[in-house]
Amino acid sequence: MKIVSYNVNGIRAAMNKGFVDWLEKTNPDVIGLQEVKALESQVDTDIFKNLGYEIYWNPAVKKGYSGVAILSKKSPKSIKYGIGLDKYDDEGRLLEVDFENFSFLSAYFPSGTTGDTRQNFKYEFLDDIYGYIQDLRKTKPNMILSGDYNICHKPIDIHNPISNKNSSGFLPEERAWMDKFTESGFIDTFRHFNPDPHNYTWWSYRANARTKNLGWRIDYHMASKNMIDKVNRSIILPEAKHSDHCPILIEIAE
Repeated sequence: MKIVSYNVNGIRAAMNKGFVDWLEKTNPDVIGLQEVKALESQVDTDIFKNLGYEIYWNPAVKKGYSGVAILSKKSPKSIKYGIGLDKYDDEGRLLEVDFENFSFLSAYFPSGTTGDTRQNFKYEFLDDIYGYIQDLRKTKPNMILSGDYNICHKPIDIHNPISNKNSSGFLPEERAWMDKFTESGFIDTFRHFNPDPHNYTWWSYRANARTKNLGWRIDYHMASKNMIDKVNRSIILPEAKHSDHCPILIEIAE
């Protein structure tokens, strides 16, 4: 089973840049999207239905902002929108689909780059999502939490760890949360297979950063430990250029 996660930074903009052709060619069984920035009614979803996908959409209340979605060729047993806290659910931060043998979640963690207020909101989210996921694992032990975490975990995950040591997304508190999360029983599937540097999933639009590969790895497929034996590979797909992020792909044995 092939699963993709992709922060599209506006689904309509991505579709105008060839996203649909790429999706048809890549042909994932499931794709989690972040930052769709649109209501389902604002998108020609028949395009996805014609490719065999069922569509699950969790937009933000604020127009043109945030929001997550999941497209799946396999019908889930159940779907859950949000985590039950309005301050996050109004921003469309989480969407869960449960299959027979595992649960898949598309997550868009807040960014703290616009100042202290949003950075504090991000810390609150990190605390709350940690507790939520730990509780969820009690009944759903097989889980893949995928998406844009807006955090680089280790120095290897960012092009210049020295100059970015005080940047949101690479702050000690954020990285400590990633330590806590992985130590709680989640595996960074990309790093499970690939220890090499210079692998990123997001690049600034400024200073020709993508061409120079001056990036950050902030998108993850995190799998619960008891699922890792089913993971056959986990890769980054930087050649897909419909966003300032690129997609990440995981293959699992069903």
